[in-house]
Amino acid sequence: MGRSIFSHFLILSNTPPRSIVSLRPRGSRIGKCLSRAGGIHEPRRLRIGESLRCLCNLAVSEPSTSQTSSSSVKKRIVSGVQPTGSIHLGNYLGAIKNWIDLQNTYETLFFIVDLHAITLPYEAHKLSKATKDTAALYLACGVDPSKASVFVQSHVRAHVELMWLLSSATPIGWLNRMIQFKEKSQKEGNENVGVALLTYPVLMASDILLYQSDLVPVGEDQKQHLELTREIAERVNYLYGGRKWKKLGGRGGAIFKVPEALIPPTGARVMSLTDGLSKMSKSAPSDQSRINLLDSKDAIANKIKRCKTDSFTWLEFDNPERPECNNLLSVYQLITGKSKQEVLEECKDMSWGSFKPLLTDALIDHLHPIQERYTEITSDPSYLDGVLADGASKAASIADATVNNVYQAMGFLRR
Repeated sequence: MGRSIFSHFLILSNTPPRSIVSLRPRGSRIGKCLSRAGGIHEPRRLRIGESLRCLCNLAVSEPSTSQTSSSSVKKRIVSGVQPTGSIHLGNYLGAIKNWIDLQNTYETLFFIVDLHAITLPYEAHKLSKATKDTAALYLACGVDPSKASVFVQSHVRAHVELMWLLSSATPIGWLNRMIQFKEKSQKEGNENVGVALLTYPVLMASDILLYQSDLVPVGEDQKQHLELTREIAERVNYLYGGRKWKKLGGRGGAIFKVPEALIPPTGARVMSLTDGLSKMSKSAPSDQSRINLLDSKDAIANKIKRCKTDSFTWLEFDNPERPECNNLLSVYQLITGKSKQEVLEECKDMSWGSFKPLLTDALIDHLHPIQERYTEITSDPSYLDGVLADGASKAASIADATVNNVYQAMGFLRR
């Protein structure tokens, strides 16, 4: 249980909030993509590394005017975490903890991305249990199935169907430029890497576009995959949407919404306990580098006691020469819910010997209720199975409608 789908990649409303960062390239004009008659003109393709600007008031083409006719319609967010390794503090603070607030404001779908978990070598006999354990931790952390749909990715077949359809419209050059593919293929050995490692960003795009997502929660290091999703959406809208789709008996207009990024102000990246410049990761060889949500009190205390610090005798935020200090203070801030200024006032004159026990106690106090709730949920398998079945049913009702539209727009003979 580990990486966020939008970090492996990667985790939507009416007027985007001010904190939303648009990944629209400079110079592109969405308004020109759709003519008054419903025709779609090809947008300029986004170049990775190009300057980005915020277009918070951008009106994105939507697949149905009825969906936005009322200001009461909630925007939709989709996000997920892989069931590989262990869900750790980075997954929790960077993604899952934010979901708890999002589910109260948005229509939310949170899923376990088991299809993404097989892009690298894995242990097949552990996948099913890891998937259920991840779902149980979602609920234990506070995801409420009465507010959010919780389901398993592979339980909604439309994810794979749409991936194949999108693959036909995705240039191979777009995938070859993905930084994470280059890094992971080199690490695994180019000759041994499966095709899925190259094509998984298309599955990620399917995960997002399938639900006509408005916003995608992503970390600062995850933007490239969302940029690709946006490019694919605009390309498919151009190739098959608008008048072309209408001539085939469809609604016309845009097939997909083009999603925007939702980047949390803090906590988007929790760093390793052994290297403040590396992201906390389940794939790191040493378990000492991360706090797992199910770690015992003794394990947490030991990891914090041994975590990397520096020789300074005071604590401070945002000093680039002290990445470990900034990371540990940020973790304390997020765990306690205090403001940055409150943490600074409390801790600035502390030594590491004083701060580490404080951080340890805060972590133990915060994680203990989650661990207790996890034990309750896993002791009742029928409850968890019911939550996942209900979530998959709700998700499929949205996903199937999208896939049917794509089949129609692409000219398939339907049953």
